[in-house]
Amino acid sequence: MEIADGVTPQGLGQDGPDVLLVHWSNGHEGRLGVRDLRLACPCAQCVDEWTGERQLRSEDVAADVRPRKIEPVGLYALSIEWSDGHSTGIYTFERLAQMCQCDACAAPAPPDSRPA
Repeated sequence: MEIADGVTPQGLGQDGPDVLLVHWSNGHEGRLGVRDLRLACPCAQCVDEWTGERQLRSEDVAADVRPRKIEPVGLYALSIEWSDGHSTGIYTFERLAQMCQCDACAAPAPPDSRPA
């Protein structure tokens, strides 16, 4: 989902243990894989601040990792405390929207219909 100005999460939920639901103010219901979200942590411990290289490896995150606590950070992001003890990542609303895995967002973009 592309996030427009003023669009914010209005509620959170779960669809089973593996999917976090984000209810957006524009009516969109986003779906995020919880392990994918943990692996995408943008903090300095998980991503090298100088090179941008990801430090967190997939094999370092348990398959059953879960959010324990989710709190707003200002009017732009969420902070998640994870079951593996990690809690320093701040997930911006823009990043959450980009990571949406719902059917509409995961569908391939239609081919460009303009003549070549």
